[in-house]
Amino acid sequence: MAAKIPRVPVREQDPEVRATNFEEVCYGYDEEEALLEASRCLNCKKPRCMAACPVNVQIPRFIERVAAGDFAAAAEVIAEDSSLPAVCGRVCPQETQCEGNCILGVKGEPVAIGKLERFVADWSREHGGVKVRKAEPNGHKVAVIGSGPSGLACASDLAKLGYDVTIFEALHKAGGVLQYGIPEFRLPKDKVVAAEIAQVKALGVKIETNVIAGRTVTIDHLLDEEHFDAVFIGSGAGLPRFMSIPGETLNGVFSANEFLTRNNLMKAYREDYHTPIHTGHRVVVVGGGNVAMDAARTALRLGAETTIVYRRTEKELPARREEVHHAKEEGINFMMLSNPVEILGDEKGWVRAVRCIRMELGEPDASGRCSPVPVPGSEFEIETDSVVMSLGTSPNPLIAHTTGGLEVNRKGCIVADEAGVTSREGVFAGGDAVTGAATVILAMGAGRKAAAAIDEYIRNKK
Repeated sequence: MAAKIPRVPVREQDPEVRATNFEEVCYGYDEEEALLEASRCLNCKKPRCMAACPVNVQIPRFIERVAAGDFAAAAEVIAEDSSLPAVCGRVCPQETQCEGNCILGVKGEPVAIGKLERFVADWSREHGGVKVRKAEPNGHKVAVIGSGPSGLACASDLAKLGYDVTIFEALHKAGGVLQYGIPEFRLPKDKVVAAEIAQVKALGVKIETNVIAGRTVTIDHLLDEEHFDAVFIGSGAGLPRFMSIPGETLNGVFSANEFLTRNNLMKAYREDYHTPIHTGHRVVVVGGGNVAMDAARTALRLGAETTIVYRRTEKELPARREEVHHAKEEGINFMMLSNPVEILGDEKGWVRAVRCIRMELGEPDASGRCSPVPVPGSEFEIETDSVVMSLGTSPNPLIAHTTGGLEVNRKGCIVADEAGVTSREGVFAGGDAVTGAATVILAMGAGRKAAAAIDEYIRNKK
C-alpha cells in the first residue's frame, strides 16, 4: 500500500517571487502532509536509510511515530542522535545518503526523510522543544574549538554524558558555517540556527565567542594551564582557495567565503544594515558545489544577472540536485565546460570581464570524474562586474602552528583517525578541519565519534 502512495510534494515560494527576497524557499510539510508521507515508509527490518545516515538517526522509529501522529515522540527519537534536526532536515544531501538508500527509491520515489525530519524539528520547536535527559556532572571538563556542526554535535553528546563543556568560537555569533556560510533563504538564522544552538546551551554547554584559537588562547594553554581534560578541534575549513590566474586581485573579485559571510553574518542584503557588498549588474560565480549555488542565488537576490561557470558538465556538478533545480528555476545561467583563464579589469582597477576557455572531458581522475581538458583556441569573454570564486576551502593553519605535537597533512588538514584521535594526547579533531570542506552532516558524524572517543579516553585515564 505504501509503495502506491506518491511522494508528497513540498510547497515552495514561486520562483519569480523568491528570486527577489531572502525568505525561506521551502515551506515544509503541514501535519496532514507529514502524516501522509510518513505512511509511505515500509519500516524495514534492516533499514538501509539509517545505515547511510552519518549520525545514525533512527529513521524508521521516528517516521513510525509521525505516522501515528505522535510528533513529540518522533522529536524525542531524533534528539537521541541529532542535535541539529531542523538544520539537517533543510541542508543535508539526503539524495545521496538516507533517501538515496531507501528501498522505495529502487523502483519509485524514496520517502521524503529530510522533509519529515524538518517537519518534526519545526513542530517540536513551536511546541516547547525536547527535554533531553543528561547524566549527573562527572567532574571533568572538555574544550571544543569551533561552534559549527562538528563542534555542536561533539559538545551535545559530551554534555549529555555529564561533562562540563565550553565551546570557543572565533566569530561574534555561534554556528560556524550554519551562521556565515548558508544563506537565509535556505537556513533561517533566528528561527532555526539560533533555536537549535539554544537547545545545545540548554544542556549546560557554555559558548564563548570572539575567541581565536591560536591567538586569544592556545590548545596548549587550555590543556596545561586551564586543565581541560581534553580538547576537540572542530574549527572547520575557512581558508578560501583561488585559481592563481591573472586579475584575481582586481576590485570586485571575492571568495565565496567572504561573499556569503558578508551577506549572511553581516546582513549585507538588508537595507537597515550599513554593511553592503558590491555586485554590480552582472556576477560570475566560478564553481559547481553547494557553496557556488548559494553564492549565485544570493547574487541574484541582490539584483545581479548571475552566471555559474563550471569546467565539467551538469552531470558532474557536485551540488545537491535540489539546489541546482532551484537555481535554474530562479533564472541562474549555467555555462558548462568552461574555465576562467584571466580576469580583465578597467582603467580604475575594477572587474569588467572574465576570459574563459572551453573544456572537454578526458579520462577519469582520482575522484572518478572525467578530467576537464582545455580546447586550444576556444577562448571567449564574459562581461561581468564581479567574480565570486567558489573553489573549495582548506583549514586555517593557525591552530596547527600553535599547538605542539599536532600533525597535519600536505593540505593543511589535521591528521586524525576515524575516532578523531590526533597525534597530540588529549587532542581530538573532526569535521572539515580534518577532511577539508565537506557537508554539515558528515561534520556532525565526526563530532559524535570524537565525543565517544573523548569519553573513553577520559574514563580510561582516571
